Amino acid sequence: MTESSEPTEQPLDLLYSETEDDLRAAVRALLADRAGHQTLLGRIETDSPYVPGLWKSLAGDIGVAGLLVPEKLGGQGASHREAAVVLEELGRAVTPLPYLTSAVVATETLLALEGESDAAAGLLAELAGGRTVAALAVPLSTAPDAELPLDGPVAAVADAGAADVFLVLRADGLYAVPADEATVEPQTPLDLTRPLGTVTPGAGSGARLAGPDAARAAVRRGLLAGAGLLASEQLGLAEWCLEETVRYTRERHQFNRPVGSFQALKHRMAQLWLDLVGARAAARAAADALATGSADAPLIVAVAQAYCSKVAVRAAEECVQLHGGIGMTWEHPAHLALKRAKSDQIALGSTGRHQDAIAALVGLAAPS
Repeated sequence: MTESSEPTEQPLDLLYSETEDDLRAAVRALLADRAGHQTLLGRIETDSPYVPGLWKSLAGDIGVAGLLVPEKLGGQGASHREAAVVLEELGRAVTPLPYLTSAVVATETLLALEGESDAAAGLLAELAGGRTVAALAVPLSTAPDAELPLDGPVAAVADAGAADVFLVLRADGLYAVPADEATVEPQTPLDLTRPLGTVTPGAGSGARLAGPDAARAAVRRGLLAGAGLLASEQLGLAEWCLEETVRYTRERHQFNRPVGSFQALKHRMAQLWLDLVGARAAARAAADALATGSADAPLIVAVAQAYCSKVAVRAAEECVQLHGGIGMTWEHPAHLALKRAKSDQIALGSTGRHQDAIAALVGLAAPS
């Protein structure tokens, strides 16, 4: 028997490295100090949920905005694995920051054009330093394989109000349009920690980055990375919901016993823990597949999104319900998690959309 000469892909690495653990500790400490849940509950009643100065500290000082950007362009030269850790922590804290939109989706889109456009490389350096925030002008619900909007106003663009530049897809290619050359009309989102807006670029505005074919491929690469790493945000959110629920049910007493000792609640929390184990494996697999450029990345990302979005919603629902009356109040942060989970469930493709993608990628007929 002769050995096959065909290259084989390395098995997925689902474990966290020491570097990733250190990064997690730094991000978690910053968010706990500057953007705790009580701080956010106060911010969402203002015109902007963003905590002043937090983006500069996280993106610039810690350097997480440039994790996906090569060192030659001023980035950290890390990978999607490290970016996934950041998103886990942002999900835990339900932090209003344009990290997913700018440091992942927009950055990955520009990385696909790095060798073709000097303007794209220059913009990447700005994004990596945290000096500029970019947003891809597509609706938040756009899946990686969805039809892409061309020209005209684009509704439901995530973090549109925080963007300094928009990546706008037109019939003749992709353009970088400064925010002052576009009109942004705020919309009322379900998730108040991720603002939405309708973006209308000025006619003929912006600098052309790529032609139509390269532009579409780059946008789809950005959306795929966003969908894959969104699973890590959903994982972090679900983990916080379970931990907070366990903590509360240990402290809350009825009939002189912690309510968490009641068998029915034990079973619910145990099942949720099992769901989280699966979600962690799926999210880490997606991050590793993107980091290594695996040929199976589209399939692994679709699996992660189809699974993690459901787990996040279920964890947030259980958090609200098992907190009893206090879980239904505006003063408790459980509603922030539930709204983010429900919003994420349709972000970058709904669960059903990703299930259809899985069926198509593995050659299975979708149920009628």
